Amino acid sequence: MRVPAAFRARAALRPVAFVAVAFAALSFVAMWAQYSLVEARLTENARRLLAADLDGFAALYDQRRIIALRQAIEYRAAAGEGDEILLLLQRDGTVLAGTRGAWPEGLGAAGHGFGLDGAQMFRDGGHRWLAVARELPGGFPLLAARSLAPMDATLAALRATMAALAGAMGIAGLGVGWLAARGAMRRIGRINALADRVAAGDLSARLDGARAPDEFGLLETHVHAMLDRIENLNRATHRLSDTIAHELRTPLNRMMQKLGRIEGQAHVTDALRAEMRNAIRVFDSLLDISRAEADQGSGGGLVPVDLSATAAEVWELYEPMAEEAGLSVRSAVVPGLRVLGDRNLIAQMVANLLDNAIKYCAPGDALTLDLRETPDGHLLRVADTGPGLPPSMREAVFDRFSRADRDRDRGIAGHGLGLALVRAIALRHGARLALPVVEKGFEVEIAWPKLGADP
Repeated sequence: MRVPAAFRARAALRPVAFVAVAFAALSFVAMWAQYSLVEARLTENARRLLAADLDGFAALYDQRRIIALRQAIEYRAAAGEGDEILLLLQRDGTVLAGTRGAWPEGLGAAGHGFGLDGAQMFRDGGHRWLAVARELPGGFPLLAARSLAPMDATLAALRATMAALAGAMGIAGLGVGWLAARGAMRRIGRINALADRVAAGDLSARLDGARAPDEFGLLETHVHAMLDRIENLNRATHRLSDTIAHELRTPLNRMMQKLGRIEGQAHVTDALRAEMRNAIRVFDSLLDISRAEADQGSGGGLVPVDLSATAAEVWELYEPMAEEAGLSVRSAVVPGLRVLGDRNLIAQMVANLLDNAIKYCAPGDALTLDLRETPDGHLLRVADTGPGLPPSMREAVFDRFSRADRDRDRGIAGHGLGLALVRAIALRHGARLALPVVEKGFEVEIAWPKLGADP
């Protein structure tokens, strides 16, 4: 059975996606670690600069107290450096000296002395600041802050670079993963193609070309060895069944001819002839089954056939027999449905199904034959309301010589080869058999592939 392309695509994309995601994740972890290191270094640098300012203010304060601080801040404010905020206020909140005209809102004094303890982050002017706010002895508020805008700009550029690199690595991971998966799926596809040919009945199918000395090559070697063994066993089985059928049918025919020369015991010879004819029919059925199974998947001898016309003709032959048996009959055949097949084998298949239904149904039961078109092909259905199948028989109903014990007890003639031949003919044509579960009776559905020339 051919695997749908959607499933093959999903199977190929799973390892590709895994490789890409794993590659991108590892790259992201590495870049994030680098980002965290850079952020920590830049933050530490900003803290060192602020600590140097505070150390200078501390030395001045020790010498001349507030006057020295005021002069230093006025000098720095005149220099006009825009990456710092320095403010010294009066007790009443008016500015003694500073680079700004007012104290930032929401920022309160914290910590003691001129150290970095109690350092705070706040946002002003659209970017962040690292600040130390103190209240000096005598009630003089002091603020020293360093702008973090250069650090934030550097980190933003680093994040953009990381995003671009992550995208590039993801694409690269997808590319590398896809190439790796494509190579693996191409080699798996060779084995799947071989399996499709074998499933279609071509047991002689093999992979072309030399096998690589790796795991895939070893798998192909094992598959070939398995197919060789299956083909040999299948050939031996068919040869044995053909030989038995031929060898036994010939002496039975000779015995029937000799019985015709016996006189005076007509009742004995007639009974023997009937038994021999019955045995010959069994061998003929076995030969038909073997031939159909041997030709399975070969496609040889199959031609365009009007399935609708063939089913209708067989129905016309069996409809009077069904009515004579007291059955209620109905047929619904959509005309013009064509398949690639063997008309005689198809007719034999439909005849076997109808004959089985008539044989096992009782007067008053219903017999139906339907043929209709489906999106995937043509569906032939033969159904009856007879005794149906015992549950234990559903798995073995298409096996050779498979019969229910109740049928033997009722003395219904048969050898259990009719449905085995139906299955062999269906496989010969690439059709699928199904036994739907019904409340009463027996139903067989045969799904036929459409003829390639059909619209």
